[in-house]
Amino acid sequence: MLTSIRGLLAATVIATSAFAAAPALAQDEEAGPVTVTGSVTVVSDYRFRGVSLSGGDPAIQGGITVAHESGFYIGTWGSSIDDGGSDFYGDVELDVFGGWSGDVAEGVGLDVGLLYYAYPSNAAGFDAEYFEPYVTVTGTLGPVTAKVGANYAWDQDSLGGNDSLYLRTDLSTALPQTPITLSAHLGYTDGVLAPPLLAGTADDTGLDWSLGASATVLGSLTLGVSYVGVEGPSIDGFTDDAVVFSLGGSF
Repeated sequence: MLTSIRGLLAATVIATSAFAAAPALAQDEEAGPVTVTGSVTVVSDYRFRGVSLSGGDPAIQGGITVAHESGFYIGTWGSSIDDGGSDFYGDVELDVFGGWSGDVAEGVGLDVGLLYYAYPSNAAGFDAEYFEPYVTVTGTLGPVTAKVGANYAWDQDSLGGNDSLYLRTDLSTALPQTPITLSAHLGYTDGVLAPPLLAGTADDTGLDWSLGASATVLGSLTLGVSYVGVEGPSIDGFTDDAVVFSLGGSF
């Protein structure tokens, strides 16, 4: 459940995956200049940059992306959430995003875009929505895929007139001759969305991290497990370390 300080600071969200940039494109649905991809996932706990947005309980998530061969894309992604009954966020998070991704050099990819976090079921009169531009650079280190990136939410009403910078590094590698992929994540927040600040301290900086594994089975079905942790006070179902399980399918 979300703490009262988090409600007052209007802190939140996405995407969830431990890679925390734009939702990843799933498998192509059709050939041609435009592709439509999507996913549906059930997670045992919705962790956003290490912090639970589902009160430590399961959440259902899904999204759809439309991409053009030029590299431009738009999409939406949503999840059930639990704001502890405050009605500041309600019980649904709905993100809208758009941007461009493509190769900028041999073996180097770039993804830039803008995220909009919305809460359509929140109480009337509460300004919980906010915008967050992002950039991600992708490369390979032998068998390892590496991503580094940044998200920045400028000072907005829903953030109490404060801003938040999020820096992230993600590593992943597929185990040869198996359907298993290993992943690791390290993030650093400076600003109003920092885990220690959300947990009630005066510290507006903090790290989050995760180690995980996933396996693709039956074509488009993915099973996953991750150990997630954050700096700061450990609040049960909010900022405590957690093992998160997931089951998802893509189309």
